[in-house]
Amino acid sequence: MTTVLIVDDHSIFRSGLRADLDAGLTVLGEAATVDEAVALVDALRPEVVLLDVHLPGGSGGGGAEVLRRSAALLEHVRFLALSVSDSAEDVVGVIRAGARGYITKGSSGAEVSNAVLAVAGGDAVFSPRLAGFVLDAFGALAGEQAESTEELDRLSAREREVMRLIARGYSYKEVAAELYISIKTVESHVSAVLRKLQLSSRHELTAWATARKLL
Repeated sequence: MTTVLIVDDHSIFRSGLRADLDAGLTVLGEAATVDEAVALVDALRPEVVLLDVHLPGGSGGGGAEVLRRSAALLEHVRFLALSVSDSAEDVVGVIRAGARGYITKGSSGAEVSNAVLAVAGGDAVFSPRLAGFVLDAFGALAGEQAESTEELDRLSAREREVMRLIARGYSYKEVAAELYISIKTVESHVSAVLRKLQLSSRHELTAWATARKLL
């Protein structure tokens, strides 16, 4: 029996989905908000979470926020997004956050059940018209990662350390204390980093590092 948690803020949809799922799937529970979902994922450890993309609660991040807050469990719990939305932004957002698939609510009970079993078995599953979004997004992501690697290769090991600390919000004094160097040396490294990355301020540096998940 494959265990499932249903996360959706509409009780009627949750009830209907539970009734339509294959008898070989065991629904351990239901959640209607981001916070409820995070708590139940941690408490129940289902094999698959059927996750709506747009959820109330938390910090407003919806399904992607549930994934981010459950990141430590992604090795054991698999997430399958199930949403009325078929926008590229929603699809790419939850997949990048860690979902193993994305299907639309127009899917039949049998299709959802088969998708759950496939994801539980380690496969990735997408509604046909959504697969192109994922391929395009990850092709772009691979390009961004290659670009980031090339840019980082311009920096020395010490400059990379300084860059990450500054991007995390450390003051020059705190960076100096952390790395056991002088404030003047920190200033010199920051100037070199900004020049090599063609940035003009620490705010731009923070945005650059955040976009590339270098923090």
